[in-house]
Amino acid sequence: MKVRQIDHILSIIISLGAFASFSVIFWDISANTSVFYICMATNVLISLNLYRQLSKDYRSLRALQKIPPPAEWNHILAKTVRFYQDLNASDKEIFLKRCQFFLHPISIIGVKTEIDEQTRVLIAASAIIPVFHFPHFEYTNLKEVLVYPSAFNVQFKKAGKKTAAGMVGKGLLANKMILSQKALFSGFSNDEDKINVGIHEFVHLIDGMDGQFDGVPNVLMKKSYVLPWIDRIYKEIQKIKQKQSKINPYATKNKAEFFAVASEFFFEQPTVMKRKHPELYHLMEHTFKRSRSNPFSSKS
Repeated sequence: MKVRQIDHILSIIISLGAFASFSVIFWDISANTSVFYICMATNVLISLNLYRQLSKDYRSLRALQKIPPPAEWNHILAKTVRFYQDLNASDKEIFLKRCQFFLHPISIIGVKTEIDEQTRVLIAASAIIPVFHFPHFEYTNLKEVLVYPSAFNVQFKKAGKKTAAGMVGKGLLANKMILSQKALFSGFSNDEDKINVGIHEFVHLIDGMDGQFDGVPNVLMKKSYVLPWIDRIYKEIQKIKQKQSKINPYATKNKAEFFAVASEFFFEQPTVMKRKHPELYHLMEHTFKRSRSNPFSSKS
């Protein structure tokens, strides 16, 4: 809501500025008092309409604050999402509300598949888990999520030699994400495989919010951790290549994929990462502010 509050303040300033500007113009062109009053009444209507248009998103979210999330969402999350299961009651309420705010402006479209509440909620959970400890975070680089029934190829068809379970990017995919529904469900049904396509793709979005997908989440990471993080990436990639790592080898593709794959590991198997990769775990703990409150305490 913080970004929306700033937008709201700007909408007020712009509307007042428009009102003041038109007032000066109407004063100069009005032949008499009656004409001036008519012009000013018109000015009020114009300025109010401008404010309504500019503040529509903010006012919509304010109204949403008074609407409780569907009870079904709690049942879905409690049954399928470990991160949510390990939160206390207060944080669960916050998580549900964050999911509600996330889904409000995002279009989720099924391609040859139906979008049910479980799909919507698991997409929202994938978005909120990495940024749960950043209460004002918003995905300003996402407007639409396309959901395919299963893996898709680069032409976004169901079948193909080179398939993917999720994609985000620039150009054709600007402000869009594509997910395999099957992979999305699988990511939350098995914590042991350290694979969660939803978290993976939203971490890519976080990575790209500074304009480049380079594996350095500048919107989350403190500057003092950037160089140690880059150094750790290179060291961990070498360990993977030498088969001395528990991290999925796909992480060696580039720094962006390393960050996404390591994040899946961190959120699915934090205890294992802490034991097998303590330096990496420490950096990720600070990046995602997990140390502020430990959602995995019951299983650490």
